[in-house]
Formats: sequence, C-alpha cells, structure tokens
Amino acid sequence: MNHNKLLLALALVACATSAIGQSTPANYPTKPIRLVVGFAPGGAADYVARAMGDAFSKELGQPVVIDNKPGNGSSIAADIVAKSSPDGYTLLIASPSSISVNPALNPKLTYTARDLAPVTRITTSPLVLAVHPATGINSVQDLIKAAQKDPGKLNYSTSGNGSAPHLGAALFSQVTKTEMTHVPYRGGSLAIQSVMAGDTQVTFGTSPSVLPMTSSGKLRALAVSTRERSPLVPQLPGMREAGLPDYDLEFWYGMFLPANTPAPILQKVFAATVAAMQKPSVKAALARDGTEVSLSGSPADFGRFLEEDGKFWVGLVKSANVKVE
Repeated sequence: MNHNKLLLALALVACATSAIGQSTPANYPTKPIRLVVGFAPGGAADYVARAMGDAFSKELGQPVVIDNKPGNGSSIAADIVAKSSPDGYTLLIASPSSISVNPALNPKLTYTARDLAPVTRITTSPLVLAVHPATGINSVQDLIKAAQKDPGKLNYSTSGNGSAPHLGAALFSQVTKTEMTHVPYRGGSLAIQSVMAGDTQVTFGTSPSVLPMTSSGKLRALAVSTRERSPLVPQLPGMREAGLPDYDLEFWYGMFLPANTPAPILQKVFAATVAAMQKPSVKAALARDGTEVSLSGSPADFGRFLEEDGKFWVGLVKSANVKVE
C-alpha cells in the first residue's frame, strides 16, 4: 500500500470510529424523540402526554413530538413502537389494554408484551361512571334498575375493545348481573362526545375525559370505579358507598420502549420521565382532572408490577367473557 492509500484508509477508519462514537448510548439523545399515544387527541392518555411533554423535553434536552395513533384499544400504537428501532427515539405511553389484555387474548396481534420494555408507571386514576343527564339516572342504583328493566337497551361508550373503560363496564355488568350494549370508539374523547350527543347513554371514562364535562353539566357523574372515595375526585362516592362493595378498579398509564433498547438509554428515559413527572406544575395539571402521578422505583419494579397486574386484567376479561377481537 502506497503512502496516499495508507492515509486514505486511516482517514476512513477515523471517520467510521467517529460516527460510531456519535451514535453510542452515552450521547443519547441527539435528535427529536417521538412519543406515541394510542388514543385520539383530547383523551386521557393524550392529556397525560401533553401535561408532561414540556418538562420531559427539557429533561432530555431534545424536542418531544407527540404522535397520536388511535385504534384497536391502543394496540396500533403499541405495535408501531414494538417494531421500531430500539434506539430510544420512539417511546410509548400505554395502558393495560395494549400491554396486558389485547396481547394475551387477541391472536391477530403481531406483537406481544415481550416486544416492549417497561420503563415506569407514570399515573394512576379511577374511572368515572357517568351518564347523559336526560336519562333521568341520578345514582348507581338508578342505573342498575334501568339496566335490569330493559336488558341491552342502554348503550355504553368506551375508548375501544379491551380498553380499561370497556373492562370497567364489563365488571359492572358482571357484579350487578345486568346487560348493556357496548359501543367502542377510537378514543376516550370520542366516546365521551357520543354520550353528550345522546348517541350512547353511559360511559366508564377516564377522569381527564369526563370531569370537565360533568362540571359543565353536559354529563352526570355517578361514582368512581374504586371501592372507596378517591382523594382525586372527592365529590363522588366510591362503589362501596354506591352499593357495590365488590366492585373495585383502578387505571394506570406507563412509559415503554422497544424491547432490546440498550440499558443506558432505558435508564436515561426512566430518569427523565421520573424527573418530569415530579415537577409541581405537572402534578398540579394532572390532579385538576383526577389523575395522580404514580412512579415505579425502577424499570425492573415496573416489570414486576406488570406481571401481577396483567393477571387481574386478563382474569377479568375471561370471567366477564369480554370479546376483544
């Protein structure tokens, strides 16, 4: 090899080494990050993402672009992230429906829970049972009587098959031995709009989707889905007080990455998420609409939580004979 060729070869090696160094996890992130949300704008997941977005962006030092991909109980969004490059630039805010319920019970899905790496739980909240004011239903007991009088006549809206609101209603029907007709939508905001329009009469909605509409009189809230009153929504009775002591359900959102994301990147996303969610402004914004910041101690802790939590949701689907195709 002559002198010029040797210099060229050394230069190419140096460039390659430099490029590799620039792409190592230690330098992450170096470009905008895509945060995929499996529900339409205006729903609870979208609200959580936007409440934390600015603080999360500042912690990572890069813009965070929220990308709404509604449909199939948020499984479309989960599938997108599961198939993305595990480089930390595509993240997912997900709920039990796309992580535990649909992968376990829908054989048509092209991803499983193992295709996603848990980062941390970020929020928990009760669901809110609400009705259209024109129904004349003023309490949980009124709703039970109406559903028993005309089985299947009352329509309830949800954010999709297999979603937590769907399972909340299924548990209600199971506990009360009543029958209502399920009408799934592509997001929580659309489901709430259907009740306000009178197209459906009942919903088990997430707090951020329902509470603003109850305060304006467009919906009537009857109770929260937890057994006892929630300090997040102190004005509403819990299910024990409403006459259903055997009913208890709480909802969560969490942050996920594609499986096989390098551990240093996973830890950076975990640290940035925790720091963002602990900002007083983020906590206050979420608390106003009945959502509590609830963080995991580590990604491993969140993984262990998901193992146990998944048993509850999958067990509920089976016992209530919920269909999630």
